[in-house]
Amino acid sequence: MVIGSRRDILGGVGAGIMLAGMATRASAAPSRKIGYAIVGLGSYATRQIMPNFAGCDHARIVALVSGTPAKLETYGAQYGVPATHRYSYKDFDCIRDNPDIDAVYIILPNSLHAEYAIRAAQAGKHVMCEKPMATSVADCEAMIAACKKAGKKLMIGYRSRFEPYNRLAIDLARSGHVGPTRFITAEHGFPIRAGQWRLDRPLSGGGSMMDIGIYSLNAARYLTGEEPVEVSAVESTDRSDPRFRTVEDRISFLLRFPSGIIANCISSYSSSHNSYRVTGTQGWIDMDPATPYEGQTMTIRKDGVVAPRTLPAPAKNQFAGQLDHLAECILKGGTPIVPGEEGLADMRVIEAIYKSAAQGTSVRIKA
Repeated sequence: MVIGSRRDILGGVGAGIMLAGMATRASAAPSRKIGYAIVGLGSYATRQIMPNFAGCDHARIVALVSGTPAKLETYGAQYGVPATHRYSYKDFDCIRDNPDIDAVYIILPNSLHAEYAIRAAQAGKHVMCEKPMATSVADCEAMIAACKKAGKKLMIGYRSRFEPYNRLAIDLARSGHVGPTRFITAEHGFPIRAGQWRLDRPLSGGGSMMDIGIYSLNAARYLTGEEPVEVSAVESTDRSDPRFRTVEDRISFLLRFPSGIIANCISSYSSSHNSYRVTGTQGWIDMDPATPYEGQTMTIRKDGVVAPRTLPAPAKNQFAGQLDHLAECILKGGTPIVPGEEGLADMRVIEAIYKSAAQGTSVRIKA
């Protein structure tokens, strides 16, 4: 997710049930709100995450962490965060002494996720971490171990799991609404602008696959409810393009699942895509767009009839739903639906995708 410069850091079926589950009954609402510290004040944090706390029932912003004093002052004033609750990266570990902070939301370049998640757990705080969870399987495992050792929850920011159309698509696909799933296509990409940290491999850990391709991968996994056992991938990158000096542009990858389902996925930094289709024996479920910040659209073909599926507006959007979910898990002792193990599973496949593309052969994926 976008956060700013390097200096900032280094300086119908089941629909009713699902929608009801996203809204918390007022009579059952916990008496206090969980306090989040936002770690990283870049574009995604300030334009998407922070404004959506206004729609939360159980979560609030209580602290900010940034390497830019001006941002701390500006957003501290905007969200009523006192100077005592504004931290630089150098004094991040002091959050352990602030009882108002229950959890941190890490919205930093990918290569910094593991470090700050582990430090947050050691400081006695629960952790929400943006995707990709980290830049290696080893780092993901270290994050999970640190949170378990500290007795703290770890959740990964897969916001689409709290979006009504995606939740419905999962239910329809897994229940066989258009017959058993045979094939999935998932395409995600956008033309990236130069000069972003995500084009710097030491910060990002990779190119489009780590940033936007993960939506295709995660969709294939959540629509099947299975873990892929084999992948075959092909990369295409114009190294003369200055944007792609250290990271890849396009990757096409084919996943094979234990049930026999095949998923054909695309990740791109030079073309626009945001869709997936689940094809079963009796029709298909189409989402286009599938995973934007808003405006999802679903169309279903079943028994030869093609029709849109429209859901009522949810009680809260995917961002507020995500923030409240971790808060409720903390308050009630539950386990997040997208824990650290979910991010680890994606990273295992991503490593296999890169290996397959580099070697030009299919790669078996170890559980």
